[in-house]
Amino acid sequence: MMRSTFFLILLAVVDGAASIKNDTSNREKRDAVLIRSKRRWVLSTIDLEENMPGPYPSIVTQMYNDKKQENVKFRIRGQGVTEKPFGLFSIDENSGIVHVHRPIDREEYHFFHLDFDVLDKKTDDLVDKTLAFDVEIKDKNDNRPEFPLSTIRVSVPENTPEGVLQATLQAHDNDLKDTPNSEFTMSVVKQNPASPKFTIRDMPGTTRVKQLAFTGCFDYDKEKQYTVLVDAKDHGEPTMSSTATVILDITDYNTHPPEFSSATYNTEVMEMELKEILRIGITDKDTPNTPASRAVFSILKGNEELNYKIETDPKTNEGVLTVIKGKNFEKTEITELEIAVENEQKLFQCVDGKPVIGTRPKPNTAKVAVKVTDVNDPPVFKNQVEKVYRNENGPKGDVLFVPQVQDEDSDINKLRYELVEDPAKWVSLDRKTGKITTVETMDRESPFVKNGIYTLVVHSIDDGKPPATGTCTVLVYLGDLNDNAPYLISKNMVMCGNKVDRVDVTPRDLDSPPFANPFSFFLGGEEKLKSLWKLDPTTGTNTSLISLTSLPYGNYSIPLKIQDQQGLQSEDVLQVVVCECTRINTCRGRLPFSSRLGPAAIGLLFAGLLLMAFLLFCFYCDCKSMSCQHIPLNLQDEGIQTLSKYNEEGGRSIYKPEFPITDGYRKVENGMQGSSAGYGVQYNWQEISNSGGVMNMVSDRDKLL
Repeated sequence: MMRSTFFLILLAVVDGAASIKNDTSNREKRDAVLIRSKRRWVLSTIDLEENMPGPYPSIVTQMYNDKKQENVKFRIRGQGVTEKPFGLFSIDENSGIVHVHRPIDREEYHFFHLDFDVLDKKTDDLVDKTLAFDVEIKDKNDNRPEFPLSTIRVSVPENTPEGVLQATLQAHDNDLKDTPNSEFTMSVVKQNPASPKFTIRDMPGTTRVKQLAFTGCFDYDKEKQYTVLVDAKDHGEPTMSSTATVILDITDYNTHPPEFSSATYNTEVMEMELKEILRIGITDKDTPNTPASRAVFSILKGNEELNYKIETDPKTNEGVLTVIKGKNFEKTEITELEIAVENEQKLFQCVDGKPVIGTRPKPNTAKVAVKVTDVNDPPVFKNQVEKVYRNENGPKGDVLFVPQVQDEDSDINKLRYELVEDPAKWVSLDRKTGKITTVETMDRESPFVKNGIYTLVVHSIDDGKPPATGTCTVLVYLGDLNDNAPYLISKNMVMCGNKVDRVDVTPRDLDSPPFANPFSFFLGGEEKLKSLWKLDPTTGTNTSLISLTSLPYGNYSIPLKIQDQQGLQSEDVLQVVVCECTRINTCRGRLPFSSRLGPAAIGLLFAGLLLMAFLLFCFYCDCKSMSCQHIPLNLQDEGIQTLSKYNEEGGRSIYKPEFPITDGYRKVENGMQGSSAGYGVQYNWQEISNSGGVMNMVSDRDKLL
């Protein structure tokens, strides 16, 4: 069984420049403190300086064991040996001396944990429990404070009050935290220009972030940019530092008040006229098209009745004075306005390096004299819109309206009136008094009446120069009477007998309630109609005409009676076509009186034409090959010629005339006889040619010709 007891192990921290054999006097020794863990002994931490100058490999410590040195060997494992970074530490398996092989950067690896084993040289078996020790890298000041950006650019408004700027400065030192090596101080090394003075202030709650501050004020007209060089220096040995440049771009603010181009202005306008009357220019030394130079105008005096307004033209920066509410004057008058101008931004001024603080200066002002010229005012109706109430179908000659008019500039007895709008020509107008009288019956159901209102427009014209005109609109509200009976919207209907047994009946009444629907429906005509048809429902806005039996297809005339809500009745006839439908409310149509040839008939027709052409061609060829002779007519030699009619049905003659045989002719006893209908020609002779022996058919008709 393996022994678990160790003797005290001596660890030594050795300067990297010393040798275990040659310079043991320079080796720094100390006793190792054994700490009991759950599974193994842990030795105290060994300190190793960051980035030792070497030479390498350099001795770190030496391990001892109570076993006989010649029978055991040493082994270490862990970070820097069997784990990243590989090859950093090693141990002499015979002597137990631990070496480091290269400099170690604490900012990359600041701590190592290693396991230490003692093995049998022959079997490689562990001869005792595993020990462990830690190597901690001691920091040295080898990192300077670093700014994230070497150049920092910030925009600063010209009116920024003295104190902290919205410009933060941040730096970081990678050396050991909370030690002099990583702590640093910032300061302003130099600046250009020299005024105002810039300093560095701490930011509450952090030591790594600072703020740039200044005392005094900025003047955009003098300096538009400042350059400040800031230094960050740590507290380590030796001291290390770095710098960053802060560029401050000063943006223009309103430091110059706007000024009017003139102290006084004059303009004029006709009374009651609404329009732009004046444009007022200004000058401003601040940057154009910025809030520092954009003008804001106001009217301080003379606009108590709010007749005027002044606005800024965004393109020209001018003040635009406009009349927005007319005023009636009996004579020409002059109104004086006081106009003020400021900028969108409040005025800021820096004098001798210090901001001006105190009461706000008064804005620049100018006087505007507005000459308002009196003009002829138009006649004014007591009411521009008059409402008149009448029932429709009233008597002619009814006086609808007599106007009441006032005119401050003219004699009302000299006014004249005109009827501008009377679309149905129902009224007349007295041109001297303006009295409106009906000349026709007013029908509420007329297309000129909208929503029960008939509109008239009247003008009153004075005798001024130029004449002025006043306008009045007369609205005649027409009350409804029951003067229209119901009627059918459609008098012709289609009933698809193969699909439905009814049609919809929809009436309409031009009157309004209570002189219109609901309607009452009745069948007219003879009583026998009621055995064929019925109406359902008999009251309502519409109904359905229903057939009570299967009707033959055809046309039907059904008399109907329709009453409105007040009992006013109309009689109408509904024409219903009962038919077989192919589509909705569409009867099947009759077949057209036409025919067409099918493919087979067309083929037979072409075959017949080709056969006829072939026969004609054969006949033509046959005639060309035969020699035709003319048979002279000699009544004395040939005997009696007979012309017989053979166009009766049957095509065969009952006669058989005999002729004597002369030279060149022979009677053919069994000759072919025939007739041609319509011509009565009999073919009963054959001529035998002496030369060729070819027989030609010769008709009696040919011989007679």
